[in-house]
Amino acid sequence: MKPIWLDHYPPNAPETIDPDRFPSIPAMFAEAAGRYRDRVALSSFGAPMTYGALDRLSDDFASYLQNGLGLRAGTRVALMMPNLLQYPVALLGILKAGLVVTNVNPLYTARELKSQLVDSGAEVIVVSSLAAATLAEVRAQTPVGTVIVTGIGDLLPLPRRWLVELVLKFRKAVPPYDLPGARSLREALAIGRKQPPCRPRILGDDLAFLQYTGGTTGRAKGAMLTHRNLVANVEQVRALACLTGGGSVIVPLPLYHIFALNMLLLFMSYGMTSVLIANPRDIKGFIRTIARLKFRAIMGINTLYNAMLNHPDFGRIDFSGLRYAIAGGASTQEAVARRWRERTGVPIIEGYGLTETSPVVTFSPVVDGHEFDGSVGLPLPSMEISLRDDLGEEVAPGKEGELWVRGPNIMRGYWNAPEETDRALTADGWLKTGDIARLTDNGRVVLVDRKKDMILVSGFNVYPAEIEDVVAGHPGVSEVAVVGVPDKATGEAVRAFVVRKDPNLTEEDIVKYCRQFLTAYKTPRSIVFRDALPRSNVGKVLRRALREEG
Repeated sequence: MKPIWLDHYPPNAPETIDPDRFPSIPAMFAEAAGRYRDRVALSSFGAPMTYGALDRLSDDFASYLQNGLGLRAGTRVALMMPNLLQYPVALLGILKAGLVVTNVNPLYTARELKSQLVDSGAEVIVVSSLAAATLAEVRAQTPVGTVIVTGIGDLLPLPRRWLVELVLKFRKAVPPYDLPGARSLREALAIGRKQPPCRPRILGDDLAFLQYTGGTTGRAKGAMLTHRNLVANVEQVRALACLTGGGSVIVPLPLYHIFALNMLLLFMSYGMTSVLIANPRDIKGFIRTIARLKFRAIMGINTLYNAMLNHPDFGRIDFSGLRYAIAGGASTQEAVARRWRERTGVPIIEGYGLTETSPVVTFSPVVDGHEFDGSVGLPLPSMEISLRDDLGEEVAPGKEGELWVRGPNIMRGYWNAPEETDRALTADGWLKTGDIARLTDNGRVVLVDRKKDMILVSGFNVYPAEIEDVVAGHPGVSEVAVVGVPDKATGEAVRAFVVRKDPNLTEEDIVKYCRQFLTAYKTPRSIVFRDALPRSNVGKVLRRALREEG
């Protein structure tokens, strides 16, 4: 496809980037740490951490993993925590040691956690005390041999740490758990501090992350992302975004999500201060926290921006220093974008991507006069896109087709899933996204629909097959089909169509059952009982017919 988007790049934006500018993520961070050593890199619960301190602490953790645990290169280490100072420390320490990170949602149920730990083969986990009880339920059924538990306030200075721990104790926020042999993160750092870490040679093609996703179809799989993939994507966004460095950025999106993780690395490359928000679902508390600050940028998704706008305390926030409002993870609704611009004077800048693309594919340059136009921006430098029909042939200009993408940020494949890899990636490196799109005359990509049945709830991927498996396990259910339906609060919500086996089965029965096995955002928001499910002439359940039925 002719790259007409290049004609609409801002002045001085390059057509290509050097994906090998840095050999690894630690090398990219080292450049930032050397340049901005005394600047504040992170802030959490009002406590700052400089780039120099982050560098030292992540060295300590790398040393513990290497010298204290004797881990070999390529060992998978799971991270299961909300946005805390400990996350970047552990993340960079793992990568500096030449190991592989697998991020875990700290809200996962025991079943979901077990599935990821078993599939990834993670031998070590760093887990928040808030999620330790969940790990305790399934640890014996996983390959995890070493558990490192971190309290919410572990890296906060005294007396702030005591205050945070006192509040958590008062609220009974930490469920009791039994994890024999577990070590605290503070102990691990103290052990690692006794000797410097080794500096293994890390190559661009070495694995950095097993980032779990449903991919273009089906159940969750580990996307194999290399150091080169992430370095390239940070460089691609830097080249097109037209951001300027310095100042603070509010980071409420969870860092275990690939978009937030990529943005954190990007902000570090600019020497910015990332203000980590541990619980953005508490909108009142979130607004109270950022109302005390003057910040240059904020990142979020449609549901978060909408919740902020609808909160009575929104007017308390000082937006006088705001220049960038970045959105990703889910489509931004036009009404939300319009209201945000009216209230703050700053447009929402939207992009598009997938876990498999590390994750950004398109982005809207931050230029004067930018208005929300419903597109997801321009393809990044060094990014090829192509729109294909069902036969894999490129469609005519202006026509809709499945979006295929190719570039240095495309994953290596899916972990232990060669057949899924072959379905998603072509022999010549194209990734089939499963999304239907069109290209405008000014080179912008507009998403139209998606071929896959994935449901997007507040920016999180939800896969019907997983929920159907759970619901079908209820003894009162005969058949079930799950679809996504529009929802003003979350973008989409999960709806289950159920054929009863037990005529007395109620909606409350099913929801209660699902809550034992599914994270809240995956639990069906509504249940529709039917006598039968619509099927094709070969017996396949027609989810599209159910979506249209609504």
